[in-house]
Amino acid sequence: MSLLVNFLMFQMAWFACVLGGAHQLPWVGPAMVAVVVAVHLGRVPDARAESALLVIAAVIGAVFDSALVSTGWLVYPSGQMASYLAPYWIVAMWVAFATTLNVSLHWLKRRPVLAAVFGGVGGPLAFLAGAKLGAVTFVDPVSGYAALAVGWAVLMPLLMAVAVRLDGWRPGVGGRVLASTAGGSGDV
Repeated sequence: MSLLVNFLMFQMAWFACVLGGAHQLPWVGPAMVAVVVAVHLGRVPDARAESALLVIAAVIGAVFDSALVSTGWLVYPSGQMASYLAPYWIVAMWVAFATTLNVSLHWLKRRPVLAAVFGGVGGPLAFLAGAKLGAVTFVDPVSGYAALAVGWAVLMPLLMAVAVRLDGWRPGVGGRVLASTAGGSGDV
């Protein structure tokens, strides 16, 4: 998959999630993410490894964003199943973001400091854009943006490390990792 196509597909998913969440149509984003993921997994040589990466990113994102919601620093206008949980459309956005880790963001692999800087700056900027579009409100902007900067500075290198181990674009790499972590022989 070309870097440009991967980047553009993520951008479409990002806008669908943010605008859907902002306009009381929280299902629109996850529907677009489903299309992006289907195209992504349909083209990847090792869909099993890449799928595992997407699931791990979704769990990390759900936990992180739910922590920000439960502190009261962030408020979302739609898509929450409980007041202390991140909306499902933002979790879907993490899945869409994970489709970029082994493609358009592969240059961050094995560069944890650069990944931390990228995350620490890019994460809050993405949320600032989302706030400008009405998808999120910062109750305490200083604390909210600081938590986002620190969280993304930690999570981006973590996500890149997971992407190295679960690289569905390098045939055989992810499958062996999955089998060896499951107690298998390492052969798939």
